[in-house]
Amino acid sequence: MNPIEQYLAKCRNIIEVIESQETAVREAAGWFAETIMDGRMVHVFGSGHSRMLVEEMWPRYGSFPGFNPIVELSLTFHNPVVGSNGQRQAMFLENVSGLATRILRNFDLRSNDSALVISSSGCNVVPIEMAELFQKAGMKVVALVTKAHSEGSTTNHPDGKKLTDFCDLVLDTGAPLGDSMVVIDGLDTPVAPGSTVGGAMLVNCIKAEVARLLTEGGSPPRVLTSGALVGKERAQDLFESAYDEHAHRLAGLFEHVGQ
Repeated sequence: MNPIEQYLAKCRNIIEVIESQETAVREAAGWFAETIMDGRMVHVFGSGHSRMLVEEMWPRYGSFPGFNPIVELSLTFHNPVVGSNGQRQAMFLENVSGLATRILRNFDLRSNDSALVISSSGCNVVPIEMAELFQKAGMKVVALVTKAHSEGSTTNHPDGKKLTDFCDLVLDTGAPLGDSMVVIDGLDTPVAPGSTVGGAMLVNCIKAEVARLLTEGGSPPRVLTSGALVGKERAQDLFESAYDEHAHRLAGLFEHVGQ
């Protein structure tokens, strides 16, 4: 197969891996829907390129309030690559023990919150400690990893732990060890990663199931929707009301900070 055919074939395999996890996806969505119906938030965290999946959950078209996207620019600002705010610093910082504690010091965490922690390898310190702290707060924690990559990688955690050691449920992106999926003749390293594809499918499967549960529970979500579908005025109303709801939910996360 040529490179394009290789990549698309691997993506079809990823779809099969996602399909095989439907029961787990439903369970995760059930926990998240309970949190949202309680008026609380689902904390979504990822360092490095996992930031993309955090933002895939909320806010964007087809998404709705109830999720708290925790995005630290020091861990995710990749555009400069080198120099100030470069990749070297970000890759160093995501393995600094204690940073997760400082991040979560900003929030009033409760046991009826829940969390989705995303890390393809599941081996970097900050995501691992985030999950550990969420669990200590008594909440349900879902880990989104690349199972083959995580199992074949060495953790950076000083106690030898991985993200999967601090979660109640594990979801697998279906990508291979090393993430890249295409082999090129004459090139000794593969190209074209797949974890983002599988991760985006999982995130949106969860999102869709949560929307169903909220609607059936009498709390249909305010979904960010294009004016091309519902008209400019309706779309604007949805955006404003969704952002307002997010602000009100977020205020609850600050209510007892430091007490």
